[in-house]
Amino acid sequence: MELIPYVVAYVALGVFLIVCIARFFMWSSMPMHVRWELYPVAHEPAHRSKYGGSYLEDVDWWKKPRERSLIGEIKAMGAEILFLVALKEHNRKMWWVSFPFHFGLYLVIGCTALMAGSAVLGAISPSIIAGGFGSFLRVAIMGCGYSGLGLSLLGALGLLSRRLLDPDLRDFTSPADIFNLAFFVIAFGVTLANLLLFDRDFSRSFGFVDGLVTFNMVALPGTLVQGWMTTASVVLLSALAVVIPMTHMSHFIGKYFAYHSIRWNDTPNVLQGGPQEKPIQQVLGYPVSWAAPHIKGDGKKTWADVATEEQSK
Repeated sequence: MELIPYVVAYVALGVFLIVCIARFFMWSSMPMHVRWELYPVAHEPAHRSKYGGSYLEDVDWWKKPRERSLIGEIKAMGAEILFLVALKEHNRKMWWVSFPFHFGLYLVIGCTALMAGSAVLGAISPSIIAGGFGSFLRVAIMGCGYSGLGLSLLGALGLLSRRLLDPDLRDFTSPADIFNLAFFVIAFGVTLANLLLFDRDFSRSFGFVDGLVTFNMVALPGTLVQGWMTTASVVLLSALAVVIPMTHMSHFIGKYFAYHSIRWNDTPNVLQGGPQEKPIQQVLGYPVSWAAPHIKGDGKKTWADVATEEQSK
C-alpha cells in the first residue's frame, strides 16, 4: 500500500516528460508558418524595438550582420509568462481569473522544486539543511505551497464560473475545458485540504518528495486516514500531470513556437541560398484543395501554381 503513491508519481513523471518531448518535436517539425510581419519584434535591439523598427530600415541590410537581442526576448517572454500581459491588455475580465490560476501554478511548481532540491542537498550533506538555511527553505516551501494552491484554486473556480455563466464564452467552451478546470479544482482542493488537516508544516509532503528523489520508498508515519489522504493527493496530482501535456493545456510548450516561429520570425526570406529558401520551396509544393473562386484548388494544383498563375478579373 505504501508503494502506491511512489509508483504512481514515477509513472506520471515519465509519461509527462515523454509527452512533452513528443509535443516539442511535433511542433518543431511543422512546415513554415505564414509570416505575420508584426512589429515590434522583441529580438530587435532596444533602440529599434521601442518604436517598432526593424533591420529592414537599414540601407543594404542584406550586406550587414544582423543585430539580435536575447535580453529583449527574455524580457518579453518573462513578462508574458509570469504576468500574462497580452491577456491583461486585451481581455482584462479574463485576466483577473486567469492570472492567479497561472501564477499559482508557478508557485506550486516552485514549491515542488524547492522540496526536491532540499532532498538532494540533504542527501549530499545533511548539515546544510539542518540550520538556518534549512529553516528558510521550509518557510519558502510552505509559503509557495499554500499561496500557490490557494491562488490556483481560486483562479480555476473563477475560470470555471466564467466558462459556465458568461454568454460571451459559452459558444467557445467545450466539455474538455470544463473537465480540465474541474480536474484542477478537485486535485488542488483535495491537496490543500490534506495540508490543512494533516500536514500543516509540510513534513509529510517533504518526506514523500525526499523518498521520491532518493528512491527510498518508505511508508510515511501517520494514521490510516492520513495515509489515504496523502495517497489521494499524490494520485490526483500525478493524473493531472499526465493530462496537462495531452490537452490544449500544453500551450506552455506551444507558446515558444507561437512567438519564435510565427510572431517574431523575421528571418529574411528573399535571399537566394538563405536558410528560408528550402522550407519555402517545400511549402510551395503542397497541393491546394481550397475551392474559393480566386483559388479554384482541385487537390492537384500547388501553391506555386497559385502564386504564379494569372488571375482573371
